Amino acid sequence: MDKLDELMKRIDKFNKDRDWDQFHTPVNLSKSISIEANELLECFQWNDDANIEDVKEELADVMNYCLQMCQVLDLDPVDIMNKKMDKTEKKYPVEKAKGVSTKYNKL
Repeated sequence: MDKLDELMKRIDKFNKDRDWDQFHTPVNLSKSISIEANELLECFQWNDDANIEDVKEELADVMNYCLQMCQVLDLDPVDIMNKKMDKTEKKYPVEKAKGVSTKYNKL
């Protein structure tokens, strides 16, 4: 069993032990992802010199809810990330996108 599988089982057990799965609908998880992402952004609100411990805590919250969303929707996080990377690599070919932040439709 790899680290990701172990982590997902740990998250699942945590929720089951507390009977929280009932609250983890896709819409509620989507809201939670957005809320936690904004708390991550808050770490950088006034400058780029964020407290790394705060960043790690908020980033972990975002990732936790994303993994829970994968569980609820029966999605493999590695698979969906690889499929998205395949699409993104096509949108942003190295020869056009290297060193620039231009959106793909303007390259």
